[in-house]
Amino acid sequence: MKDLNARLDRLKSLIQEEDFLLGRGLSNEVNIRIFCYGAKDEMAVRYFTERLKTESLKCKVHIVDLYETFLAICEEKRILDRIPQLEKRRGKDFLAKQLERSCDAKIFAQKIVEDFGNDQDVLIITGVGKVFPFMRVHSLLNALQEKMNGKPIVVLYPGEFNGHYLKLFSQLKANEYYRAFSII
Repeated sequence: MKDLNARLDRLKSLIQEEDFLLGRGLSNEVNIRIFCYGAKDEMAVRYFTERLKTESLKCKVHIVDLYETFLAICEEKRILDRIPQLEKRRGKDFLAKQLERSCDAKIFAQKIVEDFGNDQDVLIITGVGKVFPFMRVHSLLNALQEKMNGKPIVVLYPGEFNGHYLKLFSQLKANEYYRAFSII
């Protein structure tokens, strides 16, 4: 299925299937799936996720935009308003190191898990490209997999995944992540 809209419609159907929700067919592996798409299709994927929030589904979907999560973490730490001045005074490299330290994968994972209700069935992660380079999805998935208690995770990923390597925007250096499965 090359057509993005057909693939997204298939994804919507798949996340409601009992076998998907229970992780059947994964040979006891973690229930993490990657939905790849071209970066040029970002707006169509955003529209899909917005529509998914309002549709009546057989399961309860929790959609997390990593950039919104980042902003919430910065706000909780009371650093959001200071970021522009810090970048101006100390430079972008210093700021990037500070953000990596104060908003690492474990902190992101904890925030996501706190917001993921016990009644939720599926976690869908978006905004991967918006938080690059200070948050890498492979690090986040490593931090999340132990906290999600087998609940399915779907990452909407603007790039490529070949079953072993994630390549953001289909151009950047690939990062190894072999625990997930390609979906559709």
